Amino acid sequence: MTSAASKPKPKSKPKAKPAAQAARSAARVGAVQALYQMDVGGADVTDVIREFTNLRFPNTDTEETIAGADPAFFSELLRGVVRRQRDVDPLIDQQLAIGWRLVRIDSLLRAILRSGAFELMERPDVPARVVINEYIDVAHAFFNEDEPKVVNGVLDRIAHRLRPAEFEDGGHKPAKPAKT
Repeated sequence: MTSAASKPKPKSKPKAKPAAQAARSAARVGAVQALYQMDVGGADVTDVIREFTNLRFPNTDTEETIAGADPAFFSELLRGVVRRQRDVDPLIDQQLAIGWRLVRIDSLLRAILRSGAFELMERPDVPARVVINEYIDVAHAFFNEDEPKVVNGVLDRIAHRLRPAEFEDGGHKPAKPAKT
């Protein structure tokens, strides 16, 4: 396993949200960190899930952005990205600028895009705009430069391709409680 010092740490804590939303937001941050750990260190998905759920999520350190994460949602994201990676990666590749491929971009940015694309593919219960905004927030937690804009552009194009109905008529649909 990768040591704690080599794991990416968010540079800022996300905005305060209601408990259920915060737990899912923290799970997304954790999933990105876990995907990064798996990409860079070659860690096994089961070992990483165990590490995060047993050691990192129960952490009471107020600076820990993944403390209190929803372990079931985290596990679903992580296992889903691994299971669907052969579908996720080409989908992302098609949305990147000409001359750029997923393998050429930063490992952490790649993890953000993979998790966001998977969620857009497999979680229609979470509105596309919520998914996009959540992963833009994750990108802002780790990057200061153009990476959040890349996340926005790529995930927005994927969302329009996979869920066009959510963007028809300005995206106004009958109000339903949104899950994040």
